[in-house]
Amino acid sequence: MGNHTDFTRRTFVTGALALVTGLGLSACASGRPAQAGDSSSSSQSSSQSAAAASGSSDGAAGESGSRKVLVTYFSAQGHTRRVAERIAQDIGGDTFEVVPTQVYSDDNLDYNDDTSRVSKEYQDQSLRDVSLRQTTPDGWSDYDTVLVGYPIWWGDYAWPITHFASDNDFTGKKVIPFCTSIASGLGSSAKNLATVAGTGDWQDGQRFGENLSESDVDGWVKGLDL
Repeated sequence: MGNHTDFTRRTFVTGALALVTGLGLSACASGRPAQAGDSSSSSQSSSQSAAAASGSSDGAAGESGSRKVLVTYFSAQGHTRRVAERIAQDIGGDTFEVVPTQVYSDDNLDYNDDTSRVSKEYQDQSLRDVSLRQTTPDGWSDYDTVLVGYPIWWGDYAWPITHFASDNDFTGKKVIPFCTSIASGLGSSAKNLATVAGTGDWQDGQRFGENLSESDVDGWVKGLDL
């Protein structure tokens, strides 16, 4: 459950808008999906490496040192996407967006409405089996390290990321989870997702919260052992 069950829709939206700083990074309030949706199509692309960002053509996209790195994410509103893209830029990694076959509309993400899609899925776990447009990234076997990003919904990982974890073989891969949330912490979400995956060397996760800046992401990335 979220941390602030007495939020009204107005106070939630006002608070969420006030959190945008730096890159405009924020996350889902109170551990629940927020009202504004994000329905972009699935994409996998090579993000700019630090060398490319500075105008140099040296360095291969998707590689950090001698290891090939992928940043995978599900983003309901775009907040997790912005964090993921910053991470990928910092490490010179590729990105892969997890997109449901049936994307979430604004109304789908209104947790204040008991009849909305996410509210029904929360109340009935059998409805959380969310199919994906593409489950396995191109060139999956080539990646040594995979970062997995998701928003926190009701204190746990957002369930649309489930099939990415359960349907791929992470054997031999280092997996680093990260999440976005305004109020809720990482909690057991990373461990729960690792259990769903069943394979891979899952590391401690990182939660990015309110008032997030580029330097917060950059500082975390610098400390990673990729």
